[in-house]
Amino acid sequence: MSADSCSGAGIRALRFHGYGEPAEVLRLERTPPPHPGAGRIRAVVHACGLTPADWALCRGLFPGSLPRGIGLEVAGVVDAIGDGVTDVSIGDRVLGATDYAGAPSAGAADAAILSHWARMPAALAYTDAAAIPMAMETAYRSLEQLGVTAGRSVVVHGAGTTVGFAAVQIALMRGARVVATAGVTYADRLRALGAMVTSYGEGVADRVLQLAGGPLDLALDTAPPHRAANTGAGHLPDLIRIVGGVPRRVLTIADFVGGAKLGVRTSLGDSEATLDDHGRPQLSTTARRHPGLRYCSASSRSSPRKARSAFRSRGRSRSRTGARRSTAA
Repeated sequence: MSADSCSGAGIRALRFHGYGEPAEVLRLERTPPPHPGAGRIRAVVHACGLTPADWALCRGLFPGSLPRGIGLEVAGVVDAIGDGVTDVSIGDRVLGATDYAGAPSAGAADAAILSHWARMPAALAYTDAAAIPMAMETAYRSLEQLGVTAGRSVVVHGAGTTVGFAAVQIALMRGARVVATAGVTYADRLRALGAMVTSYGEGVADRVLQLAGGPLDLALDTAPPHRAANTGAGHLPDLIRIVGGVPRRVLTIADFVGGAKLGVRTSLGDSEATLDDHGRPQLSTTARRHPGLRYCSASSRSSPRKARSAFRSRGRSRSRTGARRSTAA
């Protein structure tokens, strides 16, 4: 069934027709409104989150049919429903992940096809909601891969990032004992949630081990990789030491080169990230089909870094709150 509120003149969408630097390949253009297939919904976009993953898609990450849009996470109002969808209705407010690979446009548009979604809590603003899906999904899935459960201990390295902040909340909700590494900006907020907090940087392993009273069970790396990671250094050796010297107890969502060299697990899935002949990370076919954008969980506590992008849907105003980009309608 479908209720189509999109204009017959088409929708505006940011898309690219070839790969390259985002500023060079992205075009704001009109295109026919996308229609939801089975198991999909369409939403009128009120806010769209933009992240480094969008720029990577422009540069050729997970290549596929073109043209293609950007904007992997959105918040909006359902205006069309595909066959087999029974958990939402026309007019519902939702947040979720866009079907960026299966549709000719994505979230940076007047309307978007969603592959995974959840109803929005009534008190949640669209701009905050659009910053939740990727951070929460990545954190949820990574903790699932690690096996973080009640009674286990875990260090979240880079807990001031969007994914790290979400991971701390989820791990605490599961009853895990959490140590977080973060800067001063979010240290007090993380302590208020119930985590033990220390700073990152030189000596982090010693500080974490002292704070925790010994090795922890697991480690989740959500921090951007250090430049030295390309030579096998960076912070992953510190995390391996924190978990007693067992690389498979560490999972990274960012340093696939260092992870492949050191035997650390990655958020792309076990044994799916390896190095090619030039020392660069390469992904298996399975990983290309499943880039980790499935929506698993939602929370009204968005992670701390959000901001405005240049895309304006329906011509309304935006809000700016930090380093993460979220467009609003």
